[in-house]
Amino acid sequence: MKTLVVAPHPDDETLGVGGTLLRRKAEGGETAWLIVTGISEAGGWPEARVAARKGEIAKVSKLYGFDRVYELGFPAAKLDAVPVGELVGKISEVLKDFCPDEIFLPHEGDVHTDHRNVFDAVVSCTKWFRYPFVKRVLAYETLSETGFGLGTGKEFQPNVFVDVSKHLEQKLQVMEVYGSEMGEFPFPRSREAILALAQYRGSTSGFRAAEAFELLRERG
Repeated sequence: MKTLVVAPHPDDETLGVGGTLLRRKAEGGETAWLIVTGISEAGGWPEARVAARKGEIAKVSKLYGFDRVYELGFPAAKLDAVPVGELVGKISEVLKDFCPDEIFLPHEGDVHTDHRNVFDAVVSCTKWFRYPFVKRVLAYETLSETGFGLGTGKEFQPNVFVDVSKHLEQKLQVMEVYGSEMGEFPFPRSREAILALAQYRGSTSGFRAAEAFELLRERG
């Protein structure tokens, strides 16, 4: 199994798919991380923050044991200004290089415009006649983004649940790498909120802890 997680920003992969990525790796699969946006001094970010983010990505990559890490470097929170063709083209290059069996992408109803733009671009790269290696496409939920939209009519409706009971604590440890992104409960990106969501998804699917996904397409 070759699994690709597409993250608009670093930490999305852990919030939504962290336990599943750890499980896939433990089962002997290959995993890859596609980070769509990045920060830079040229983009107005402090040198110290840029260096810290680089360190976070390196540490997280090592903790997950990713076989490939791709960084497209588009400006964070500004994907709506990027030509669609350019975004699709770069993502397409990654898919053709890694040839994943399954893809995890952000949900189309997420409140962050970067997430919605990434969803649209990735979906464009899953046509079976151009990307025949893709067998499953699933949307993940991201605390602080999924379910925070108002009146979108695109609620997250999970229909796939992955048991991550054995990997939840390690997922929480990975999330702690992103110290600046975490906050005190009831802030959505907090240890308590991540744990609560995993337990809730587990309680609805018969596991001690689970991650939930919306299956968008599967080819057997």
